[in-house]
Amino acid sequence: MRPTTPPSTEDILEMAEDALAAIPQPLRDMVRGTAIVVEEVADDETISDMELDSPWELTGLYRGVPLTQKSSLDTPREPDTIFLYREPILLEWIETGEDLFALVRNVLIHEIAHHFGLSDEDIERLEGEE
Repeated sequence: MRPTTPPSTEDILEMAEDALAAIPQPLRDMVRGTAIVVEEVADDETISDMELDSPWELTGLYRGVPLTQKSSLDTPREPDTIFLYREPILLEWIETGEDLFALVRNVLIHEIAHHFGLSDEDIERLEGEE
């Protein structure tokens, strides 16, 4: 039976948590303490900071200090957070026809890669090697 309403923020969060649970334990341990937050779209400040034309361009965002830049001497700041943006994810889902869980997983993995200190260029290079 097909759903009659679009997936909610809670549905997207559940998919992200399922995707996170499927990551190998050693990597999952390195992400422990990183919050996953699902919002409808990125806020105006984020769109401006990233110099984007539209909130529809951003499906996910990592905010925090990458592991490659952390020190045990650092004073704790706000927790590292991965934001998933529901409406742009759903728009991409509609436009591409990709499986929604696979799309959410890909956005989550991309943002986890930023947590590990990889740049967008690094990630694109790795994705090109598949």
